[in-house]
Amino acid sequence: MRLAMLAALLSAMALVAEQPAIEVPGGTKIALATTSPVWAKTVQLGDSVYAETAFPVTRNDQMAIPPRTYVRGEIEILTLPRLLSGHAEMRVRITQMVFADGTAVALPDGAAVATLNVAVSSRSDILLDNGTQFEMVLEGSLRLDPEKVAAAMRMTKPVKAAPWKSASRCRPIRGTPGSPGTLIPGTPPTVIPGTPDMVIPGAGGAPPTVIPGTPPTTIPGTDASVIGATPGTPSIPCPAPPSVVSQAVAHKESFTLSGSVRVGGQELQRGTYDAAWEGLGPTVEVRILRKGKTVATAQAQVTALGRTAPDTEYVPRTNADGSVTLDSIQFAGRTFGLRFNP
Repeated sequence: MRLAMLAALLSAMALVAEQPAIEVPGGTKIALATTSPVWAKTVQLGDSVYAETAFPVTRNDQMAIPPRTYVRGEIEILTLPRLLSGHAEMRVRITQMVFADGTAVALPDGAAVATLNVAVSSRSDILLDNGTQFEMVLEGSLRLDPEKVAAAMRMTKPVKAAPWKSASRCRPIRGTPGSPGTLIPGTPPTVIPGTPDMVIPGAGGAPPTVIPGTPPTTIPGTDASVIGATPGTPSIPCPAPPSVVSQAVAHKESFTLSGSVRVGGQELQRGTYDAAWEGLGPTVEVRILRKGKTVATAQAQVTALGRTAPDTEYVPRTNADGSVTLDSIQFAGRTFGLRFNP
């Protein structure tokens, strides 16, 4: 009897052991919603971004990542909104997922990233509000334990349909009408009539004597005036809430070569060029322009510097055959650079 029970137990364990891992392939997009705000004035490189999955991820009709799975990431590239830019840009490296049962899954460096173009005013106090939705993309495949996924599903609570409450502290300021003041009427002008000429007849045939009169005199009046008036103040509305837009930001940065290098199979002589591409990658197609014309095209990785570059610099690469190619560029005032594929 004991042997039969032991055999049944071993058979059950073998079935569990044989259950294959759930593999979520690279390129999968996972919808997230932030669970805490990112503040505009205090955000820095390396800050954490907390979110949860807004929609379940399935694989072969099997649940892979349940909804409301917690996700943590770190900001590795950041561009803040400026007066005329109207957007912020950031790249978040996803570092961890935590299922509802507390099971934590660490993600390798670069395994999943989210690039965000946020339409936001420079007056806004937040860059990402509660409930802001964005996508993370798996750069490589993710293997998950089906037993842990099943345990998390049993503890996952239904997603609430209630809207997220904004974390913004901005409150609109109402304008004031001002006061009209007290009107003091003016006075009309005063006219003093003149006097007519006086004529004294002459004697003995002498001509008469004329004593000229005086012309009328006008004393000016006074204008009406208002005292105690106060001007009103205009109302100050809150800026529109930030929102993530799908369109990638177009980048164009200048750099100067002090010597000739090869890029994308093209030889570039010393001089000033522009690098143009869209988004924060990680992989982008870069066009090298000179005087507005494309002279080379190459793939590059958008790399996080971990700081703001103090100036624009490029690094050449000397190959085994003695040729010199462009390895990387950093741009002044930016937290990212480009590393070209060999």
